[in-house]
Amino acid sequence: MKIVPDTSVVIDGRITSLIKTGEYKGATIIIPEAVVAELEAQANQGREIGFSGLTELQELFRMSEDNIIELQFSGDRPSLDQVKLSSGGEIDALIRNVAIVHGARFITSDLVQAEVAKAKGLDVTYLRPQIGNFSPLSIDQYFDEETIAITLKERAPPMAKIGKLRDIRLVTLRDAPMTEYELRSMAQELLERAKRDPDGFIELEKRGITVVQIGSLRISIARRPFSDGMEITAVRPLVDLSLDDYDMAPEIKKRILGNRRGVLIAGPPGAGKTTLAQSLATFLADHDFIVKTMEAPRDLQVPDHITQYTALEGSMANTAEALLLVRPDYVVFDEIRKNEDFSVYADMRLAGMGMVGVVHAMEVHDCLRRFCDRVDYSVLPQIINTIIFVVQGAITKIYDLELTVKAPEGMPGDAHVRPVIVVREHSRREPEIEIFRYEGETLVMPLLRSAEEPPVAVPAAPVITETEPEENVSWKVAEREIQREIGRYTTGPVEVRIISDNKAVVYIEDKDVPAAIGKGGKNVSAIVNKLGIGIDIRPRSEFEAQRPVEEEMQLAGGIRIRLDRKQLTIISLENKGRIVDVFAGKEYLFTATVNEEGDILLAKNSTIAQEMIKRYNEGETIRLRPV
Repeated sequence: MKIVPDTSVVIDGRITSLIKTGEYKGATIIIPEAVVAELEAQANQGREIGFSGLTELQELFRMSEDNIIELQFSGDRPSLDQVKLSSGGEIDALIRNVAIVHGARFITSDLVQAEVAKAKGLDVTYLRPQIGNFSPLSIDQYFDEETIAITLKERAPPMAKIGKLRDIRLVTLRDAPMTEYELRSMAQELLERAKRDPDGFIELEKRGITVVQIGSLRISIARRPFSDGMEITAVRPLVDLSLDDYDMAPEIKKRILGNRRGVLIAGPPGAGKTTLAQSLATFLADHDFIVKTMEAPRDLQVPDHITQYTALEGSMANTAEALLLVRPDYVVFDEIRKNEDFSVYADMRLAGMGMVGVVHAMEVHDCLRRFCDRVDYSVLPQIINTIIFVVQGAITKIYDLELTVKAPEGMPGDAHVRPVIVVREHSRREPEIEIFRYEGETLVMPLLRSAEEPPVAVPAAPVITETEPEENVSWKVAEREIQREIGRYTTGPVEVRIISDNKAVVYIEDKDVPAAIGKGGKNVSAIVNKLGIGIDIRPRSEFEAQRPVEEEMQLAGGIRIRLDRKQLTIISLENKGRIVDVFAGKEYLFTATVNEEGDILLAKNSTIAQEMIKRYNEGETIRLRPV
C-alpha cells in the first residue's frame, strides 16, 4: 500500500500513531518534497509546528530503518512564486500531484484539501479531529490540585507556584534540571493535542514563541532566539467562583442588570480579575443576556453557550466590527493592553453595547491614567460607569464616575471652573480622584489617602518674601522631589517657587525648556501625575527678569516708573482697574489699563517704552488721566 500524507497529518503526529497501531505496517510512505520544504520554512521561522513536523519525519525514518515501513521522498520543491501563492493552494496542489503520480492513498486532516482531492478522483482518507478520551499529557505530572503554574526550562529544575491567591509559594519540583530533549518531546505532544482536541487551540505562533490553550491550561513554549533556552510555562485557573461568592455581589448585580453597563475590572497581575470576569459573564448569560467574549488568548472558562472570539486577522478592531453586526447584549473584553484595545472598548461602549473590560493596574488612578492617555477624558463617564478593584481574589472597592462642572479640589483659589470627572467610592460617596484639564494636560489627581499611606509628594519651597512664614516641611520635601524629577532633563540649576499646595513654578535654563516639557508635554505631564502637583515650567530669562530692579523713578502725582532688565512698569495705585491716557508734557502717548495691582506693564524695548524714557530724560512730566 502506498500512502501520501500531507503537511497537516505530519504535524499532528497521527501518521506515526496509525503505523504503531499496525494499520499501515509495511506500507510505503511517500513524503512530498513540498511537505519537507513547508516544515523547513516553518522551523526556520522559529515556529513550533515546524519542529514538531520535522521530529515526525525523523520518527518515520527510524521506522523505515527498523523495516516497519518503506519511506520515500518524491516531487519537486516549491518555487518562490509558488511559496508566495501558498495561501491560494499552490503548495497543496504540489502535494496532491505526488499522490496522483504514484496512485497512492492520500491522507489529510485538512477538510478543504480532502474535498479538493476527492474532486480530483483520489483515494482520500480524511482524519477528523479526535473526539473522546485522551491519554494524560506528560506535563500533567507536574500539577496537583493546588498548583497554579509551572515553569520548565532547560538546564534548570522545574518550578511550580502552589497555593491560593492569598498564600502562594514557589517550590522546586525536583533537583535534576530539565533537559532540552524532555522539553522538545513535551512540546511536540502539546502541539499534537492542541490540534486534535476540540478544546485545544494554537492561540499565537511567532518566531521563537508558541502559545496553546488546551482546556483550562494555557501553555507557552519558548525557544531560541526569543529566549535564551527552551522553556515551557503552563498556567491554569485554580478557583471557579460564582458572582454570589463575592462580598459586594448585590451592588454589582444591581449595576450590570440596570443601566450602568460600562464596567471595568482593575487590579494587579494575578489578583483574580479574569476569575471575576468569567463569573460576571456566566451570571449575565444565566439572566437572559446574549454574552460574547473578546480574548487574546482565549482562556476564560465560560459555558459553551458563551462564544469566545479572538483577534480577527490579528486585530481586535476587526473583531469589534463583527460583534457590532452580531449585536450581543454584553461583551467581556479580557486583557485590555494595546492602544487599539482601549479605543475598541470605548467605541463599542459608545455604540450602546454593554462592556466588561479587564485592565492591569496597581491602583485605580493608574487604570484611569491609561485610559486618559488614549481616550478623551471627557467621555470617560460614558464608557466607564463602574470600576471594580480586585486584590488577592477579593473585591476591595467599587468606584463610580460622574462628570460635573466645578473648580478642581485643592487647586489655587483663582482656578477657573471647568469640566471635572469625579471618581467616588460607592459606599462613602466621597470623591477620591478628580480628572481635569490643566494648562493643556489631563491630570488624574488623587484627593484622599488611606491612613497607612504617606501623603502624595506635594510642592516645593514657599515663595520668598520679606516676612517668610513658618517653614512648611511638606513643601521642602516636594521642592526636592520636583528638583530631582526636572533635573533629569536639565543640565543647569532648577529654581522652584511654590504658589500653593497644588501649584509650583519652575525656572530652568532657556535651552533646557523643550527637553523638560517633552514632546506634546509628555515629560512634564508624567511628573505632574507622579507628584500630584501642577508644574509651570518657565525659562530662566523670566526668572532673571524678576530679580531686584535696576532703577525706580518717582514722578509727580504719586506715579512711579520702575525699570528692570525686561520691563518698564508704570505704578499708579490710585488708578487701579481704570483705563487711563498717558501724556508726556502736553503730548498724548498711549492709552492703557491699570491692572488690579496698580501697574501698567510695557516691554522695555518697545517703541512706546523707549519714547517714554526719552521724554522723561528730556525733563518732560509724565502724567496719567483717567478716561
